[in-house]
Amino acid sequence: MRPRALSIAGSAARGGAGIQADLKTFQELDVYGVASITAFVARHPETKQGVYPQTTEAIEAQVYTMLEDIGCDALKTGMLFTEEIIQTVAHLVKTSGVQSIVVDPVMIGKMGSKLLKDEAMDALQTLLIPQATVVTPNMYEAAHLIGKSFDALQTRDDLIDAAEQIHELGPKYVLVKGGKLEGPAIDILFDGDNMYELKAPRIDTIHTNGAGCTYSAAITAELAKGASIVDAVTTAKRFITAAIRKAEPFKQGPGPTYHAAFKKYGEDEVIVTKIR
Repeated sequence: MRPRALSIAGSAARGGAGIQADLKTFQELDVYGVASITAFVARHPETKQGVYPQTTEAIEAQVYTMLEDIGCDALKTGMLFTEEIIQTVAHLVKTSGVQSIVVDPVMIGKMGSKLLKDEAMDALQTLLIPQATVVTPNMYEAAHLIGKSFDALQTRDDLIDAAEQIHELGPKYVLVKGGKLEGPAIDILFDGDNMYELKAPRIDTIHTNGAGCTYSAAITAELAKGASIVDAVTTAKRFITAAIRKAEPFKQGPGPTYHAAFKKYGEDEVIVTKIR
């Protein structure tokens, strides 16, 4: 059977992020994917409510079905939203027996939706991130995880400092993504001893809806197939670069990355340099 991957994350009504992005990515990388939906993200036209959390019972049932009926080679977490959901998911991860865990610490959506409650941050840092094989914050999330303002990270050296501080929370690897830097698209990968820089062409576009979800899902898929962390992140970086290059606009707001681009149009070069 194909490798199997599980996404524990939110469902994005626009289809470009969350479990929709994850399942598309798993499929493109030839991994059997399933999902446990933690919340639905959609804007109601009258109430303006945007996040609809699911019960912990429903989340548990979905995860147990995957583990018992299908099996799991790697899993990722995405949007979890509440402290209670994080506590539940952290317990599920701890007892799952799955060795490859990708934690995407989702906090804010491309459309500005707040996807993590303030009171849930401590649970994320103390219960879930320490279990991560790799945690994948963007610049805003990395800054928040180390107690700084969202715009505190501005340079490559800031990414390096953030990776070192986040590693102290307990994950095996930290991948800090430099999506908002000037120049090439640079990410920093750190395991406590070895540090790598991944560099790809920067694509000038606003259409990056679901880019973080897609990147972390690609890492999860490659880990499910038995790749090393460095190889998994490198392949995922190529995957998301191609997906952003071929992204298309929506009717309004940032458009989604194009998940089929990696196979359909070929790969962009990613330069991996060990800097420590």
